[in-house]
Amino acid sequence: TRLCGSSDLYEWSSRRPSASINFITCHDGFNLHDLVSYNEKHNQANGEDNRDGTNDNESWNCGAEGTTGDPGINSLRERQKRNMLGTLLLSQGVPMLLAGDELGQTQHGNNNCYCQDNETSWLKWDLSEPQQQMLQFVRGVVALRKTQPVFCRQKFFQGRSIRGKEGDLSDVAWIGTDGKEVSDEVWNAGFVKCVGLYMNGKLIGELNEQGEPIEGDTVLLLLNAHHDSVPFMLPVPLANAFWEPLMDTAQFPGQLSDTKGGSQYKILGRSIALLRLSTPAIEEQQKEGFVSAEVLTEAGMGEPKVTPVE
Repeated sequence: TRLCGSSDLYEWSSRRPSASINFITCHDGFNLHDLVSYNEKHNQANGEDNRDGTNDNESWNCGAEGTTGDPGINSLRERQKRNMLGTLLLSQGVPMLLAGDELGQTQHGNNNCYCQDNETSWLKWDLSEPQQQMLQFVRGVVALRKTQPVFCRQKFFQGRSIRGKEGDLSDVAWIGTDGKEVSDEVWNAGFVKCVGLYMNGKLIGELNEQGEPIEGDTVLLLLNAHHDSVPFMLPVPLANAFWEPLMDTAQFPGQLSDTKGGSQYKILGRSIALLRLSTPAIEEQQKEGFVSAEVLTEAGMGEPKVTPVE
């Protein structure tokens, strides 16, 4: 439930999704870059023989400890950072981002920098190309969050359905790779590594300051923790609907193309993707100010030289 605001922790006491403060890293422990670059802490510079700082870092170095010239490892590290930032910024609740994570800063494996008033802990504003790309990615996802009300709900999802001409629609649903809602049997299977989170932007159930219903786009967040690509059958909630990719952490927007409901989207290994539901009518009436694919293209979201969507 962490993507949905942790209702299991807060809803019983009548609190709202804003009670959930979501974060990946904070001032203690590894920062984001080091979380994907080091398996062990490297605190020798702190003068305590590497005894200070936690040993439980929940990190993975992607195949090499620390700085490496291996392009495959560096590419995977950048993608893993985008994956974690994407899930953070697209989750219900309040995102907390450690300063420097949006820039890809490193502390060289030091997870206890309180005593390092030097370049180990200082922010560096002379950014490398990968750091500039990371900053652009974060800007793009923040823009998505700010312009899509479905990511900033003031009430928890209910999983409720309404009945209409287009069939049963729910405010939220977990979708399997077959394009159908995940069953309890599949949900409890330990081998499932790829799922989709369907969030209905028409069933937010809240009013704005003018007393008007808050509505936005319906989106599908695909998450693939498997190391291989997975063909994901896209659901068909509306007739003549298609899915417009807004973000894919493994591909540049220029490589993305609209995909009809009922067809497959190839989500690459260890990546997440965000798609927006659209129809010809919706496309014509798109509300002014909503983030378009062109905005994200300018933000440079994704990485180059990968297999295009099929």
